Amino acid sequence: GFPTDLQAQFMVLNAVAKGKAFVREQIFENRFMHATELNRLGAQIKINGSTATVKGVETLTGAPIMATDLRASASLVIGALAAEGQTEIHRIYHIDRGYEHIESKVRLLGGRIERLKA
Repeated sequence: GFPTDLQAQFMVLNAVAKGKAFVREQIFENRFMHATELNRLGAQIKINGSTATVKGVETLTGAPIMATDLRASASLVIGALAAEGQTEIHRIYHIDRGYEHIESKVRLLGGRIERLKA
C-alpha cells in the first residue's frame, strides 16, 4: 500500500498533473480536510466517503487557505508554491510542529514567503 502520511502531498501533485487520480484513505477518518483548501486554489477534488477523485488542472491560483494538520499543511505549502499569485496560509502553527525553518526552505525552492503577525 501507499503510506498514508504522504497522501496529502501526492494529492496536490495529482491536482496539477494531467488526467484523473483516485486516492483511498483506509486508516484515518477525516484525512481529506486539505482537499477543501486545495479546491480554494483551483484544484478539482471530489470526496466520496474514503475516496478522493482528483482531476488535474493546468494551474492553481493563489488564495487564502487554512492549515488543518501537519501533513495537510505540507500539501498546502506545495500547492502555494505551484499556484500563480499570492497564497496566505492561516494556522501555520501546524507547519511549525513538523518543519523547521520553513521560510528558508521555501526560499531555496524559489518561493517568496513572509510570516505575518496575527
